[in-house]
Amino acid sequence: MSELHKFVFEGLPVRGMVVRLTDVWQEILRRRANNVQSGAYPAPVRHLLGEMTAAAALMQSNIKFNGALVLQIMGEGPVKLAVVEVQADLSLRATATLRGDVPEGAGLTQMVNQNNEARCAITLDPKDKLPGQQPYQGVVPLFDDQRQPLSRFSDVLAHYMLQSEQLDTTLVLAANDEVAAGLLIQRLPVQGLGNLSAHSRAADEDEIGRNEDYARIAILAQTLQSEELLTLDVDTLLRRLFWQEDVRRFEPLAPRFACSCHRERVSQMIRSLGAEEAASIVAEQGQIEVGCEFCGQQYRYDAVDAAQLFVDGPSPAVPPTSPSVLH
Repeated sequence: MSELHKFVFEGLPVRGMVVRLTDVWQEILRRRANNVQSGAYPAPVRHLLGEMTAAAALMQSNIKFNGALVLQIMGEGPVKLAVVEVQADLSLRATATLRGDVPEGAGLTQMVNQNNEARCAITLDPKDKLPGQQPYQGVVPLFDDQRQPLSRFSDVLAHYMLQSEQLDTTLVLAANDEVAAGLLIQRLPVQGLGNLSAHSRAADEDEIGRNEDYARIAILAQTLQSEELLTLDVDTLLRRLFWQEDVRRFEPLAPRFACSCHRERVSQMIRSLGAEEAASIVAEQGQIEVGCEFCGQQYRYDAVDAAQLFVDGPSPAVPPTSPSVLH
C-alpha cells in the first residue's frame, strides 16, 4: 500500500517527509503498458517519471494546497513532456510524451536537456478559483547558477525551492518498476511556514544555510542510498538515518491513483474544435476518438454523437490541463 509519512525533529526548525508509492506507481505503469498505441515506457523514462511522481506527492503534502499541483518537465530531447498531477487528497496521475528513442541508461540531461534549454514548471491550480484568478506557476531551468546542467531531478527541485522559496531543501528520490519513493528534509523559515507562493522576508534569506541543525540532518539524509529508499520500510529507514534525533511522526497519509478525465470534459474539447472541424474528422475517420494519456481511457463519438454535441450547448473553453489527445 502506498503511504506518505510526515515528521518533525523536536525542538529543531527542520521537518521531513517520506513517501513510498507502490500500488499507485504500479497502476500508472500498468495502464501505460496496456495502451496499444503508446506501449510501455523505456526504463530510463520509467525511473524519471517515478521520481517526479514521488516528488510531486511530497510537494503537494508539504504545502497543504487546496487544488492541483502539476509538476512538468518540458524537454528538448527524446522526452518531450513529463507531467505529474497531484490533488489535495493525494490522488494522482502521471504521463510522459516521447518523440524519439531513449537510449538504455540515459540520464536526465540526455533525455530532456541536451542543449541546456529544458524547463521544469510547478503549477498550483486552485480548486475554487475566484473570477479572473489564474493558476500560480513557477518555471526554472535544469541548470545551476553557473549554467551547469543538473544531472539529477532531485537537484532541480532543491534548486527551485532555494531560488523561489528561500528554503533549504534536501531531496532523495528513487524509482524502479515496483516502487517510486522520496525523502524530503526542509529547513523551516524563521517567520512562519513557507510555501510555493509565499514571500519570505529578507531576514529569512540571511539565515539560509546557516542553521547547523538542518545542515547536520541534511548530511545524514544524503547518505541514503537508492536501494535503501526503495526497499526499507519507513520505520527502519528513519531509525537508520536519524537514530540520534528526537523524531515525532504523524499519522500516515495514503496516496492513490485517480484520473480526472471524463466524457463531458472531452465533449467540451470537441466543441472547441467547431462543428465543421468535428464533422470533417468523422467524415475522414468514421468517428472521433479521444484518448486520455494519463489513464488510457478511450472516448469515441460517431456521427450522431458528434452532431449532438453542437445541439446540446455552446462551446466552452477547454481546460488548459486537458489530458486528451485526438486520434
